[in-house]
Amino acid sequence: MDLLDFHADKLYFDEPMEARVRDLIEAAAERYGDEFAEENLLLAFSLAPDNLSVLVALYRFYYYQYRLQDALDVANRVLIVCARRIGFPEDWKAVTLPHLGAGVLQSMSLVRFYFFGLKAAGFLYLRLGRRELGIAMLRKIADLDEHDRIGAKALLDVILEIPPQDDIYHSRAG
Repeated sequence: MDLLDFHADKLYFDEPMEARVRDLIEAAAERYGDEFAEENLLLAFSLAPDNLSVLVALYRFYYYQYRLQDALDVANRVLIVCARRIGFPEDWKAVTLPHLGAGVLQSMSLVRFYFFGLKAAGFLYLRLGRRELGIAMLRKIADLDEHDRIGAKALLDVILEIPPQDDIYHSRAG
């Protein structure tokens, strides 16, 4: 299955969002460098915990603040939200090709979003020194994404060339 083959499927940022939630995200973007940005994002999250735009904004905030564990928590939330919407098991390890096929019938863009979330989580696990789990997540994507549209196989190939004691991702996380 080609994960790049989708047409006018609705994207995550096309989801309806209450004006207050949108205003909170915009306020966070305008005040990115101060303590109010996180407060606005957390309030938006409390109002719309399953809205993918809210989750993306919160993930990006934490990631670019180098708060990798917080970013990982959000990435894992994305996996749960997407899994529920497209009928995937909540445990990413249990996702199979038949799940992928059924998920595509629900929404190709959500399937892709799910796999990008899994890739982000895998990368963050690598950065946090949990190499085996990060590699397992990337392998799961590579096994299901035969054309490597998500880029997990390419990333996995690079990671596997790095000896664990020289793991460049873990050394930068500290």
